[in-house]
Amino acid sequence: MARSNYIGVPALSTHSWHHCFDSKHNCSSNGRWKWLSTLFQSFFGTRLPIVVVGSYAYLIPVTSIIQASRYTSYSDPYERFVRTMRGIQGALIGAAFFQCTIGFLGLWRNAVRFLSPLSVVPYVTFTGLGLYHLGFPMLAKCVEVGLPGIILMVFISQFLPRYLESKRSLCGRFSILFSVSITWLFAQLLTSTTVYKHKPENTQISCRTDRAGLISTAPWIYLPYPFQWGSPTFNAGDAIVMMAPAFVSLFESTGTFFAAARYGSATPVPPSVISRGAGWLGIGVLLNGCLGSVTGNTASVENVGLLALTRVGSRRVIQISAGFMIFFSIFAKFGAFFASVPLPIVAAVYCVLFSFVSSAGLSFLQFCNLNSFKTKFILGFSFFMGLSVPQYFREYFHGGWRSAHPTGLFSDIVVVIFMSHTTVAALVALFFDLTLCRENDESRKDIGLNWWEKFSFYKSDVRNDEFYALPFRLNKLFPSI
Repeated sequence: MARSNYIGVPALSTHSWHHCFDSKHNCSSNGRWKWLSTLFQSFFGTRLPIVVVGSYAYLIPVTSIIQASRYTSYSDPYERFVRTMRGIQGALIGAAFFQCTIGFLGLWRNAVRFLSPLSVVPYVTFTGLGLYHLGFPMLAKCVEVGLPGIILMVFISQFLPRYLESKRSLCGRFSILFSVSITWLFAQLLTSTTVYKHKPENTQISCRTDRAGLISTAPWIYLPYPFQWGSPTFNAGDAIVMMAPAFVSLFESTGTFFAAARYGSATPVPPSVISRGAGWLGIGVLLNGCLGSVTGNTASVENVGLLALTRVGSRRVIQISAGFMIFFSIFAKFGAFFASVPLPIVAAVYCVLFSFVSSAGLSFLQFCNLNSFKTKFILGFSFFMGLSVPQYFREYFHGGWRSAHPTGLFSDIVVVIFMSHTTVAALVALFFDLTLCRENDESRKDIGLNWWEKFSFYKSDVRNDEFYALPFRLNKLFPSI
């Protein structure tokens, strides 16, 4: 969704309150080059039908850079803003080289080969489930708009086909378009009838359709250029901290790759292909750093949910959508129009799409022996810790112990990693998978490893070429293993 492209902007714009022109250019730059990263993934990365968007994992390091003491000496807000942007650019470039190294050198491939269907279950499930805070909690900020949105979407996609038996795929493909349009129009009517006139400010911001401020501040046409804020400044501490969200985005993107392959009727993604995709995500982060964005990249979870809802798993569709992304990024007024959809309506869509991604992870249970107590323990413990540990670190970050103690490089790294539900659940499941379930053939069969191992190498399944082979016969120059 377009909303992901605007994360981090409010915090940055506080340093240039009187220079909103540059702030909105920064906002535009965030989503400007996602189309290029999407095309890279479609042609040279995993070749799965996925969209590349901004990652929320980068918010904490970006906030730390904004609040760094070395920028407090600048009295001019605009100069501080520019210096901060240059620092963020340098940190992103450093993180990009880290991500490219892990991906293109095959380090991530070697790590992914340790997975089994049992460890993939919480891994992929929490790729969707871990974003629960973007679902109903955000929807509930304006129930009168969000609740009709989710009801309409579920009705059109799930119940309406019962009365239109020959139109099942049609209902799924257009359920978001119809439900969002109707709910958005309803929100506009509520705004026009002054229902929210005497409501609290937070309610008006969430419910009204004229409070986003994106359309009025977005330029009609704007083309960013490399290093628009000046030459990047490099700080070793910032670069190291920025590697933490790059590491987290690798985990989250890998879970998204597995879900996309599942719903795209492809074979399980070979580790070498996942590593290749991770490397191209790093190239996208490098572009972000050079072109003035404030976040790195990750594979879009909501897009995989949309793939399941519409049952359209064609990479050609993604490539065409990248063309629309080009148009909306250059003609920013049009992009801002769609990005100004009230957040509760977006949250209603998330509730449905994220549930599809979560169920993709649960589908791997069919390869596991659920009568095994080891299997039950690993699943239950990884699910519980995947919810509990990030909740603690979220409370730590937003207050409590952290508010009374100074934070540093190590603290930010730990918080970024352990606030990710996907990362925690995957690491816990993988640890117990490796230590408890690889001792004999019976244990390996219980976790589905006998079936899974044949997908560990690219050449072990002839169907892999159909889904993951590089175009233009590049497979001969860059063979997957």
